[in-house]
Amino acid sequence: MDGWTLLIAAHAAGATLALMLGGYVVLRRPRGDRVHRRLGRVWVLTMYWVAFSSFGIQRLTPGHFSWIHGLSAWTIVSLTVAVWAARTGRVRTHRQYVVGSYFGLLGAGIAAMAFPVRLVPQTLLHHPVVLAAAVAAIGVLTVVVIRVTTRAMMTPWNRSRPASGGPARATSTGTSSTAVPTG
Repeated sequence: MDGWTLLIAAHAAGATLALMLGGYVVLRRPRGDRVHRRLGRVWVLTMYWVAFSSFGIQRLTPGHFSWIHGLSAWTIVSLTVAVWAARTGRVRTHRQYVVGSYFGLLGAGIAAMAFPVRLVPQTLLHHPVVLAAAVAAIGVLTVVVIRVTTRAMMTPWNRSRPASGGPARATSTGTSSTAVPTG
């Protein structure tokens, strides 16, 4: 497949992962919990990879940076502001910069697909099975990242606590195995 370098492939894979994972993080409820924060960290690191790796790709103007690199620089700034806002409790600012970064990523993805001479449309045209397999593999990776992150956050199953979340039943000694609120 002509034109694909390891850097370009890793950049495209990172962008696809960020697109899938970011969509999940933005739409997932509740927001602000530990799972959201952990998945958000993975997303931010992935976005940083995509932005920084773009500086090594100079296909539009060989040997020079292009306007796309300006967008990458802005992405780095906006991600940094989003992280700062989250860490300092500025939820509205955090949300604005994260959603803006996500829509910027979505726009970049659309632009990468919109021009027939770009690598992704050419791969779709000439090697559709390879492209489908790559996207499916990144989809599986996204699910694995989500599952590993959420599983790490779960507390071990407590058999003495019923699924309803109510108080535990009394044991054979007449005492409860978990604390039951009084009052």
